[in-house]
Amino acid sequence: MDRRKFLGAIPAGAALATGLSQSAVAQEAASVPASTAPATTEAAPSAPQSLRVGPGDRISGAPFAGRSTVWGQHGAAATAHPVATLIGIETLKRGGSAIDAAIAINAALGFLEPTGNGIGGDAFGLLWDPQQRKVVGFNGSGASPRLLGLEQVRNRATNGALPRYGAVTVSVPGAVDAWWSAHQKYGKLPWKDVLLPVAELCEQGVPVPQAIAYYLERNMGLFDRQSSIIEENENRKKVYAPNGSIPKVGQIFANPDLGRTYRIIAEQGRDAFYEGELADAMVRYFRRIGGWIGRGDLASHQTEWVEPIVTNYRGVDVYSLGPNTQGLSTNQILNICEQFDLKAMGFQSAASIHHQAEAKRLAFEDRAKWFADARFSETPVEYLNSKAYAAERAALINPNRVMDRAFPGDAPTQGDTTYFSVADKDGMMVSWIQSNYRGMGSGLVPDQGRRTLGFMFQNRGELFSAQEGHPNIYAPGKRPFHTIIPGFAVKDGQPWLAYGVMGGGMQPQGQAQIIINMVDYGLDPQEAGDAPRWQHYGSSEPTGQPAEGVGKLHLESGVPDITKTRLTEMGWVLGEPDGGFGGYQNVMMQQNPDGRWTYGAASEMRKDGLALAY
Repeated sequence: MDRRKFLGAIPAGAALATGLSQSAVAQEAASVPASTAPATTEAAPSAPQSLRVGPGDRISGAPFAGRSTVWGQHGAAATAHPVATLIGIETLKRGGSAIDAAIAINAALGFLEPTGNGIGGDAFGLLWDPQQRKVVGFNGSGASPRLLGLEQVRNRATNGALPRYGAVTVSVPGAVDAWWSAHQKYGKLPWKDVLLPVAELCEQGVPVPQAIAYYLERNMGLFDRQSSIIEENENRKKVYAPNGSIPKVGQIFANPDLGRTYRIIAEQGRDAFYEGELADAMVRYFRRIGGWIGRGDLASHQTEWVEPIVTNYRGVDVYSLGPNTQGLSTNQILNICEQFDLKAMGFQSAASIHHQAEAKRLAFEDRAKWFADARFSETPVEYLNSKAYAAERAALINPNRVMDRAFPGDAPTQGDTTYFSVADKDGMMVSWIQSNYRGMGSGLVPDQGRRTLGFMFQNRGELFSAQEGHPNIYAPGKRPFHTIIPGFAVKDGQPWLAYGVMGGGMQPQGQAQIIINMVDYGLDPQEAGDAPRWQHYGSSEPTGQPAEGVGKLHLESGVPDITKTRLTEMGWVLGEPDGGFGGYQNVMMQQNPDGRWTYGAASEMRKDGLALAY
């Protein structure tokens, strides 16, 4: 994109705030005691915040883009850690499919990025099947324990909300079965050949990068401060603070216990985790600490292959997964935004951000009212995903003033995460997301004798509601509402984007911004991710938490000052950058004039990740 042409798209009188604001770092660091503050690099100079030192200049492309989209012909991978990306590329080069590479990447990230994911959590995916020439999806989320009743949950709730940590928040981990199920359908390499190199990596160790070091120290501090509600506190320290010290930036971290667990799964398959020796170890652990996961919970778990939901946004088919995920929210935001000419409003203009954020508020009220495990409560997906409903909702938006309150529509009755994209030489593209939920998970790390199993159980059960009559109310054997969602887009009948934006409620907001940036504003994959983002907090939640008035609209520092001023005049309450704007990866397929296809890959500049293609 021509730099001068791009600058012409900025609202009149505005200038890009290219300065690096320190407010996001300062705000999060303030919540961490001085004794647990993350390590900093000695060479990093200090400067007055008012100086607003910005990035250097690029010779081409959008001025805010930190790097170029990478291009390749045979395969691509974009992940939150450079080593995981390399493992994905190496798996492809060994003849593996995109699914083989995805499994290897996910296993690697469970070690490399324990702050975002691991085999104690769940997984979801969307992929382009080149044989069927269609998008297919899977739901790899686990259910709550059958022995844990609603009254027991309510007894541990505070003001109707489940605790953040501890055994009451643990649901069956679904990730390993998702790997196995996907490999059975689409794997090319032998199962053990996918996992054994990752097991070796866990045993050897890898230096810790900046963002992961920060979140590891922050989350371990949070666990320590909440240790009274966590039934067992020593195992996580053995794994993530070996020898009493949390690894800092550049220090080598190894997890041989996880490596051993991976070797068992590699040699014995998924049954080792759900029915064999690892299952036995997990059940014994919960019996010892007073938890509820039993053999029957693990043995009965199965990944569900599902039909994705789809909407068309200005000629692009955008795919999501339905409830119990929040994927429908992405579709609803886009459906509402399609009723307005965002391109004419201008990139990063107050009008554009206003309409997008109001669309989010409307969509999230439906999310709070309806989204739950479809096996227990029916969500009117077709109606909520319809253009007619979107037109009704869009009519509620005042172009000059924020809505005083957003309400759910009258439909007829009928945290932390990792995301990555990968594609192979045969045209398969995979959009994969996996998470332990809030801040690494429940705080509970199972053991087997004197050794831990090297991973933490998720705390996804925190997202159940305890309110009578709510679709997402807790029940034994029920899957909780899920925030993690992969994204996929198809253009002119061809796969276009395997994309996602990790980060709790930011995910549908971020996914919609990526599609809008690329479709309405013509940005390429890297530019679309590096563009300044917004995030709105304060909508009603599927846990039963009510809306907080207008809420708060957080803007990254790169949003033009004139836009911020106008949004304030429209009635928005603005918040400072808080580090919660997600983590993005994207692989795009593009046809060349000679008919050949290439992949363009982009990675999140806000994380430690890397995109590679070959």
